[in-house]
Amino acid sequence: MSAIGDRYRAAYCRLPPGLQLTGLMLWMPVFFICLFCFCYINAFHAPTIKEAPVAVVGSPTAAAQLARTTGTTFDYRVVSDRAEAEQLVRDGDEIGALDLTDPAKPTLMVASAHSYQAANVAKQVLTPVYAAQRQSLTVADLAPLPAHDSYGMTTMYMTLSWCMGGYMLAMFIGLMGAPLRHRTRVAVILIGAAGLSLLANLLAGPVIGAVHGHFFQLWGISYLWMVAIGLAVNGLSYFFGRFIAAPAVLVFLFLSIPSSGAAYPVFMLPGFFERLHPYVVGFGMTEMIKRTLYGVGEAYGKGFLQIGCYALAGVVLMLVGKPWRQRREVRRILAGGTTMFMDAQTAAREAGVKERERVLAKYGAKAHEIAVAAEAEDRLATDVMVTQGRPIDGIEREEQDAGRGGA
Repeated sequence: MSAIGDRYRAAYCRLPPGLQLTGLMLWMPVFFICLFCFCYINAFHAPTIKEAPVAVVGSPTAAAQLARTTGTTFDYRVVSDRAEAEQLVRDGDEIGALDLTDPAKPTLMVASAHSYQAANVAKQVLTPVYAAQRQSLTVADLAPLPAHDSYGMTTMYMTLSWCMGGYMLAMFIGLMGAPLRHRTRVAVILIGAAGLSLLANLLAGPVIGAVHGHFFQLWGISYLWMVAIGLAVNGLSYFFGRFIAAPAVLVFLFLSIPSSGAAYPVFMLPGFFERLHPYVVGFGMTEMIKRTLYGVGEAYGKGFLQIGCYALAGVVLMLVGKPWRQRREVRRILAGGTTMFMDAQTAAREAGVKERERVLAKYGAKAHEIAVAAEAEDRLATDVMVTQGRPIDGIEREEQDAGRGGA
């Protein structure tokens, strides 16, 4: 197998350098397409209602009768009084609550602001049940959506923008900021997150008008989330190098958004996403946004706990990852090993020098002028390395490491 790999690598290195670099980056579109199919299309192509939680204020007999009528669509839970039922609906623990204390006047309580889809499901399934019994079901929306967010999708797209801001900030630090020290990386994340969270909330609120009020609360919440995600991705970058985009988008985009419950209630999604729901950042974000804007959803405590866990994980990965990567690099250098990406970068650099000389010669530059220009360019590169505190004899390796996201 090693011989086959060596022959493949030798053949690949004979391709034009630019084509080599392009080919080595094609994993990214393949990866994205696969994740879109398995995470988004798989999650959303056929949402099915199954055991959606509904509270019942009434007798267990009435709940059992409803269960026989609606089958596995709903999972009924008997509660003691209407106040408890209303609180469960506002918190998002139940998609709706039936008040059957007066059998002649059944009332369904929902909270569209927590989940527009869940509220609609409850109304669409239960209204015909009572219509068949010649009864009218009264619907009380405890937290209706405002006119400027009529379908409740603002929360999902705000969550998406916050996730993207956090992981892209740290991803590019991992890719391009290899020589940076821990404190510099963290400072970039802290400062960058402040600017990106401000931009996201300015555009969503005052500029577009999708959000009314609560500007400073949302700015503060989004800032903390972007910092937590940034620290987590920064820690992962030591282990994944130039492939950091893969775990970053997997965890914070492709798994987080479908499992968050922002697009569809989790009871309508495949079981895999439902099980992930309490742990993904999208869950914490959407619940905190809904709690801030509409007074519904989980209490802030769970969201802040998630923020702390992701930030702590990022710090631990950062402290462990840098020495691990340095030891790995030392072993590779002492063994004289290179990667295909490093070889392609070296070949591209050499081809670029030759192409520059060809172009200069084409437009009349003499040989000694070309040599002077090359010497000046090398001297400038050396000065830059010295300014950054890197050894001059390690310029080429540091450039290659930077391109791979090493530290």
